[in-house]
Amino acid sequence: MPDTTDALPAIPPASIPPLRVGKYTFKSRLLVGTGKYPSMESMQFSLKESGCDVVTVAVRRAQLGERGTGKSLLDWIGPAYQLLPNTAGCFTAEDALRTARLGRELGISDMIKLEVLADQQTLLPHPVQTLEATRILAAEGFTVLVYTSDDPVLAKELESAGAAAVMPAGAPIGSGLGVLNRNSMEIILERATVPIIIDAGVGTASDVAIAMELGASGVLLNTGIAGAADPVRMARAMRHALEAGYWAAGAGRIAKRRYANASSPVNGLINATGHPSGHLSGVPGE
Repeated sequence: MPDTTDALPAIPPASIPPLRVGKYTFKSRLLVGTGKYPSMESMQFSLKESGCDVVTVAVRRAQLGERGTGKSLLDWIGPAYQLLPNTAGCFTAEDALRTARLGRELGISDMIKLEVLADQQTLLPHPVQTLEATRILAAEGFTVLVYTSDDPVLAKELESAGAAAVMPAGAPIGSGLGVLNRNSMEIILERATVPIIIDAGVGTASDVAIAMELGASGVLLNTGIAGAADPVRMARAMRHALEAGYWAAGAGRIAKRRYANASSPVNGLINATGHPSGHLSGVPGE
């Protein structure tokens, strides 16, 4: 008879809990962009397969005046999705502020993904301009999800400035390099009191799993899906990778070891005491 005196292991919930960012709730922790797809139809199917419910939209691409004609990006995004307008293409705080305000005035959302880039080559965020824009937008009542570098000090400054979520880059935008600096990312995650959503650099599903295993609240990506040979299949892979990484992060991985550690006990093993080393802790296999 099995020993029933010990507490049974906790059974995890059937699905990943939603993510709360400011006053908004995200059913999925995978946020997906809407640019660079081979076609609008490909984008539609990819968004569905990803399981996301929050999609990023560049305000300058929304073309609200063309809604209903099929020429507006928003014609291809159904009401099931929450829109996260972004300030993509802005290189000054002033331009980013103007773009964010325009998105709110046009009725897209008062939630904003803030990007203030430093230059065209690296597309890395400008720290000073980003921090300035975060302070102003947060004071104006925006829910700010801010794109930043993997600098732990800047991440805390942005949090103090009023960011509802901090979004450090795993790697440069569109690079597909994954999470390059795990140490800095882990420091950001350890010290954060707002959600940390790893943004940019995702190349394949394993990058998403790694980001979640580190403890990220979520992942935002675009090129990793849109630029794949089969975007729809990759979107499905990204969805499952996020789920795998989330559950693994809470499961507690085994410690890494230099040498093998047999998985079967020695109970009942013939001549266990005759091992040359004088002891035997187990045998290979299950």
